[in-house]
Amino acid sequence: MDASNVKHEPSDASIITLESSDGVIFPAEFRVVKVSETVKTMLAASALENGGNAIVPLPNVDAFILNKILIWADHHKNDDAQATEAVEVIPGSPPVISPWDASFMDVDLPTLFEIVHAAKYLEIKDLVALCCKTLANMIRGKTPEQICSIFNITNDL
Repeated sequence: MDASNVKHEPSDASIITLESSDGVIFPAEFRVVKVSETVKTMLAASALENGGNAIVPLPNVDAFILNKILIWADHHKNDDAQATEAVEVIPGSPPVISPWDASFMDVDLPTLFEIVHAAKYLEIKDLVALCCKTLANMIRGKTPEQICSIFNITNDL
């Protein structure tokens, strides 16, 4: 195997520098940001170009949302991926959300949509799933009219 083709991930304690779309710098441990496939990919590319001391630009995520995502990622940094996948889903029952995650997702609708958008851009599948569960719980048991009201949808027919 050619040593030049081997990808070297930073150690979990390595500090990675992220830059939000509005220019705010966030230092974070690699073990926190490695939940993002986008960051891992950009980090590998930036490290090759900049000799390992890279700032990872995140042009689609503003500072407020990036900070929230880093708080979520830090809280879940020691989660076992197999344990989160092993949660049994009972058909017809509300999606299970931990109390901490429910509190974290207790935001206004525009902020929730920004978190969804950023989580999809950053490719953080567990956060995308949490956002979807939150949205599903918001509309569970609601009439179409109530759902339209929640999401500010006007019926123009």
